Amino acid sequence: MNKHRKPLLGLCPIGKFVFSNEDAVRFKMLLRLELTRWQIPFVDLDGVLEDGLVKDQKQVDRVVEHFREARIDCLFVPHCNFGTEGAVGMIARQLGVPVLLWGPRDEAPLADGTRLRDSLCGMFASSKVLHKLGVPFTYIENCRIEEPAFRQGVETFLGAVNVADVFRGGTRIGLVGGRIDFFWTTICNESELLEKFNIQILPVDMVEFIRHAKSRVRENRSMYREQVAELRNQWIVEGFNDDEPLMNIFGVHDQLRSLAKDHDLEGFAIQDFMSLVDAMEAYCFLANALISEDYAVGCESDIHGAISDILVRRASLNAQPGFLADMTIRHPENNNGVLLWHAGAPLSMCDPEVRPRLGHHWILPSPLSGMTHFKLKEGPITVVRFDGDRGNYQLAVGEGESMPGPYTQNNYIWMKVDDWPRWERQLIEGPFIHHAAMIYGHYAGVFQEAQKYIPNLSTVKLGQ
Repeated sequence: MNKHRKPLLGLCPIGKFVFSNEDAVRFKMLLRLELTRWQIPFVDLDGVLEDGLVKDQKQVDRVVEHFREARIDCLFVPHCNFGTEGAVGMIARQLGVPVLLWGPRDEAPLADGTRLRDSLCGMFASSKVLHKLGVPFTYIENCRIEEPAFRQGVETFLGAVNVADVFRGGTRIGLVGGRIDFFWTTICNESELLEKFNIQILPVDMVEFIRHAKSRVRENRSMYREQVAELRNQWIVEGFNDDEPLMNIFGVHDQLRSLAKDHDLEGFAIQDFMSLVDAMEAYCFLANALISEDYAVGCESDIHGAISDILVRRASLNAQPGFLADMTIRHPENNNGVLLWHAGAPLSMCDPEVRPRLGHHWILPSPLSGMTHFKLKEGPITVVRFDGDRGNYQLAVGEGESMPGPYTQNNYIWMKVDDWPRWERQLIEGPFIHHAAMIYGHYAGVFQEAQKYIPNLSTVKLGQ
């Protein structure tokens, strides 16, 4: 799957020779209209089968061939009047992609006692066959096509497909520099990531990276001076008497973007300090902030953190960026509040009432500047951490809401959850660290469904 687009849906309407064919065709057309209106890419069976409906097991091979040629990412089998359960099972098993099962809620019997369809009954049969054949599937409750549950179910499924594709289809992450010795928490097993999850790590030599970034600045000085002037106009910039280090930061950003394009990367794990800082004469977290609008970033060489960031972006169907934050301190007054904090957050996450600041590192004693400082915007939040040890990989997923809290430096937001003491224990006792990818919106349901399609990974629902 192209990681920058929505999954391609194979629309496989199911009918049967019994019940109303006319009503089945009507529902197929309604589905086509809704998917088009929601801008969901799909391929259907119009022009392949009569009425564009699967009604016989003899049609299985033709349907499978058609969808394979279209290279669909997932399969939707709406039961438009009843169900041809054998065909459903064989098509789903042969295609081997995530499956969505739904049927429209049946109306009352007609005045003479007959019925146009028994969609619910047909789904009971098809679900049994899917179970029998070992085919995982997602189910949307039997509801009307115009009800919110239907659209929410489709979007949750597509998000789950997008998340699962990180592991099914694979992804590539650039590791810029080596792991710093004292970050033992970010030690990971690259071989297992490749073997279990098809995740490739591209090592990027820090000396070469710095050389290319500085070369960009030498060759494009006028362009970078304009970018620095714009930055000084929009941000509060402290600790930079000379524009050269600021131009270096923009050079780092452009080098990251070039690597992503040249090597088809979806994210980075970056050493961050101190080699890069010393060479560029600045902390380069503004480069992280800029690149993270489009690519996941794991600071402090955190490869598992970069994977976590990729996952939250995929859950939103790549509609918005994520941010790898630290879960740091508990709220001073609310027992269920915690501080999400770090640096290098995407600027699109900035609170609209705040002017961002580029300043000194308030923890490390250094004369150099370049740390991003701004409060994050309010809203519903999902946090995710992919992690594992000794071959056992888990995904911690939790939802919360932003809440008022004291000012602090760098990029931060206070988050309120249902039961922080329980979260804390789950995270401490699991194979997790303090880094967790955050994104705005609630996506726990997406990850719950995605787990069905991801071997070798279990999910921990944080809180209740």
